[in-house]
Amino acid sequence: MPRIRAASVAEHRTMQRAALLEAARTLLSEGGTEALTFPTLAERTGLARSSVYEYFRSRAAVVEELCAVDFPVWAAEVEAAMERADGPEAKIEAYVRRQLALVGDRRHRAVVAISAGELDAGAREKIRAAHGGLIAMVVEALATLGHEQPRLSAVLLQGVVDAAVRRIELGAAEDPERITEAAVAMALRGVRG
Repeated sequence: MPRIRAASVAEHRTMQRAALLEAARTLLSEGGTEALTFPTLAERTGLARSSVYEYFRSRAAVVEELCAVDFPVWAAEVEAAMERADGPEAKIEAYVRRQLALVGDRRHRAVVAISAGELDAGAREKIRAAHGGLIAMVVEALATLGHEQPRLSAVLLQGVVDAAVRRIELGAAEDPERITEAAVAMALRGVRG
């Protein structure tokens, strides 16, 4: 009987942790890092504030966990879009389009909010490493196109994507589809050199 009890306690803790992360995603996508507070997390999940501290020691710990959970899913979606594309230019186009299509996704909005927030050095390093993995996806396509410094070109290409993301996130005057088309055109002209 004790094993069943231990399993149900572990399952309960897993569900509470998932609920806290879901609430954190929502808060970050609605109001940025300022909205992510332990009292608000407690209120959104129905937990006592002291219970939130049992799962996370700080806001940075919540952010690190979200990055660890959400960024790989987001990156896998970009990678899958690239794998479906035929040829290096099509892969680059898929890389840009899929990232910009994900802008409306709550996981993406949370990652953007996280990136803009105040984080400790460990959390920032994890985000940098995750972005490095995303950039690495496009290096091979750029090398195939003959770029002498494909890693540098990939970083610059990601700069175009990041600028388009910010433009869409800010609710710019242009329609998100126009921003996407402009970013794709700029990226493809740039990679052709």
